[in-house]
Amino acid sequence: MLTVKRNTFRRYLTLVAGAVALSWGAAAQAHCDTLDGPVVIDARKALDTGNVNLVLGWVQKKDEAEIRDAFQKSVSVRKTGVAGKDLADRYFFETLVRVHRAGEGAPYTGLKPAGEIEPAIAAADKSIETGKLEPVAKLVKEQMEQGLHKQFAAVTSKKKFNPNDVEAARSFVGAYVEYVHFVEGLYNAAGAAKAEHAGHASVAATATAAAKPTEHRH
Repeated sequence: MLTVKRNTFRRYLTLVAGAVALSWGAAAQAHCDTLDGPVVIDARKALDTGNVNLVLGWVQKKDEAEIRDAFQKSVSVRKTGVAGKDLADRYFFETLVRVHRAGEGAPYTGLKPAGEIEPAIAAADKSIETGKLEPVAKLVKEQMEQGLHKQFAAVTSKKKFNPNDVEAARSFVGAYVEYVHFVEGLYNAAGAAKAEHAGHASVAATATAAAKPTEHRH
């Protein structure tokens, strides 16, 4: 087998880690920042019922006072009429989402329109609502298998190369590293429930940590 040198390994691994982190991070942001996401849904319930406790689970304890203050201000402005209600609701949604995102160490770029939730996240939310895991498990399995087949085909198509063809060897090494760490990332992500990220499981953190450069020999 070929020896994967440190610099080559790091170059390819950085690409893999970046793709994993960006894909998960973008999905999470779309979920939390949308007007039909769970954070805003709970915010609407809290304002309609006058019960701020319905949203405090979305923020860290150190941020609770800020959310309580924003809630009281919004409730007061809501009483001024329809226009005031819309402004008050928007202010509270934005404050809650911003503080929630900050607690996750993520940037806040504004509220996104409804309907922008990623299919996998929508399926995950639906499974909790219905108590049925099968649909989301099927979706994840199909996506995982498609990725595995694609990576596997890429590496196996390049493994029979002339040892004197350096470029072909490098092409194989690149496909090999991507395939192995794709598998490793999936395996580690499957156990990500133990990783804490602001009180929530963080698959992105686990997948990225699993893909940190280390020296391997194959």
